[in-house]
Amino acid sequence: MKKGSQEVAEKITFKNLRRLYFFALWTIAVTIILSQLLIQYNLKQQLSDSKIINISGKQRMLSQRITKEVLILNFVSDASPKKEIAHVRNVLSLWKINQDALENGSDSLAFPKEKSEALSKLYAEIKPSFNTIVESVNLFLLNLEQKNDASDNQKLVQKILKNEGIFLSKMNEIVTQYDKEAHEKVTEQRKTEYWIFGFTLLVLILEFFFIFKPTNKKIEKLIARLLSSQKKALKLAYDTEIISEIKENSVKELKSLNYAMENTLLYCRIAPDGSIIHVGEKFAKLLNYTKFSSNKTFSQILTIDEKEQLNIDRIIFEKQRSGWQGEIKIHNREDQTIWLDLSMVPVMIKKDELELLIVCFNITERKKAQREVERLNIENSTEKINQQKIISSKIVENQENEQNRIAKEIHDGIGQMLTGLKFSLESINLDDKEKSAQKIEYLKKLSLDIIKGVRTATFNLMPPELSDHGIVSSIAKLTQELSKLTGKEILFYNKTDFDQRLDSLIEINIYRLTQEAINNAIKYAESTHIIVQLSHSETLLSIIVDDNGKGFDKTSVDKKRNSESGMGLLFMNERIQYINGRVFINSILGEGTRITFNIPISKLEN
Repeated sequence: MKKGSQEVAEKITFKNLRRLYFFALWTIAVTIILSQLLIQYNLKQQLSDSKIINISGKQRMLSQRITKEVLILNFVSDASPKKEIAHVRNVLSLWKINQDALENGSDSLAFPKEKSEALSKLYAEIKPSFNTIVESVNLFLLNLEQKNDASDNQKLVQKILKNEGIFLSKMNEIVTQYDKEAHEKVTEQRKTEYWIFGFTLLVLILEFFFIFKPTNKKIEKLIARLLSSQKKALKLAYDTEIISEIKENSVKELKSLNYAMENTLLYCRIAPDGSIIHVGEKFAKLLNYTKFSSNKTFSQILTIDEKEQLNIDRIIFEKQRSGWQGEIKIHNREDQTIWLDLSMVPVMIKKDELELLIVCFNITERKKAQREVERLNIENSTEKINQQKIISSKIVENQENEQNRIAKEIHDGIGQMLTGLKFSLESINLDDKEKSAQKIEYLKKLSLDIIKGVRTATFNLMPPELSDHGIVSSIAKLTQELSKLTGKEILFYNKTDFDQRLDSLIEINIYRLTQEAINNAIKYAESTHIIVQLSHSETLLSIIVDDNGKGFDKTSVDKKRNSESGMGLLFMNERIQYINGRVFINSILGEGTRITFNIPISKLEN
């Protein structure tokens, strides 16, 4: 209870730290955005100020230009000064437009309408002189056009010169005021920037002391807990090895006829209370199981006999943790007697979530054969008994080899990865935090590999495609699924469009041979590309498995019969001989391996 409360408190603490972290990041981001907006606004204002100062200076130049043009027109006699008058009017118009934009603002020039009190006062003081100059120039030009008395123009010129000096003086004050206000804006912007910088720095300092530092301590505590759980992990690995050993020892000899054992895989998944989770298609057909029967328990769909149901429920209740294997007799809905060789394997899907995997073989025909053997014994038919013994011996031998191969593949693959997990956990050094983190990442990857190994081993059981659609469909499905599970590129080509069905025993052995060759290429050859090709003639079916792996020396492998690769080749030879076929193995070190299976098909079933 105390440990659970501690975990909840730690989760809440981490959640609060994460919220603080995001809040700090958002604060910094908002501060930066506001800073940029303020900077851009001030830059825009400064551009506007520089333009205003430029136009203000230009106004002084234009006033001097107007005065100069008026003086020229006044003292230089010309019979037709129309062009000069028009030119003066244009300059005067530009001068008026600029002055109006400066005083009242302009959207096109981006001049503000609002001004400081000092600028408003200066514009009010300059306005009379400006208006006087405009009126005097207009009257001057009108007198020139109408050729009025020159003495009037002399008075107007004097008036223009007098007010032009006042205008220049006031415009100087306006330009100076604009420059002063622009400088004040820059100073204010600098202060604002310093304030934003200080605020951002403060947020970073607070983030360090209240987020990063506590988070670092939490990570250190997490690593300490991981190291303290090392003993538990070691015990778990040890228990797993014990369970694997018990599971391997619990597998007994399957004594059934070859066609009955290899015809199909009967399997289902059930909960510890006996309720159905999933029933395989072939098992469902055997038991006449439908979705409408999903509310029944496993024992109820397996047999109609109440005593047999109680016996099955007892086995599930007592052996759901350790597993069970044995032969049982059931009566189906047609009241037919069926013998099953049943294996019950506990599988831990999630923490505290247990499932039971039920794998069965229909050994009814084997039981019938046993009774037939007993009848022959009673009749003292020595020759028939000897023949039956030879057949049974060969069947048992192949069954034992296949059972051992499946058990070895499941046990060794998972066992080796769990051993690697154990050694990796032992090698974690608490003092070296960086390497510890790397080790933990490696352990995560290794855990994923273990899951993939379990999935691959599960897939290696009999596929329903083999009995439903034949060898072509089952091999295509095999390559497709193994490619997904391993991440390697595994391709299948039916080069001659073979679509016939063979005897079920031959199909099963072809499938197992192809499966063994592909698995060897995946496990031992370190290949990335595997190609499976199927072709046939009237009398021969050929399957070729190519890989681009590291290859091997066949002579040295043949000498090491106790090794995994040596035993794999031995099983291939025994299985191919059992269906009167031949296997050819060509391998080049560093280049890859080609395995060819040739099977006679003179007895094909169309």
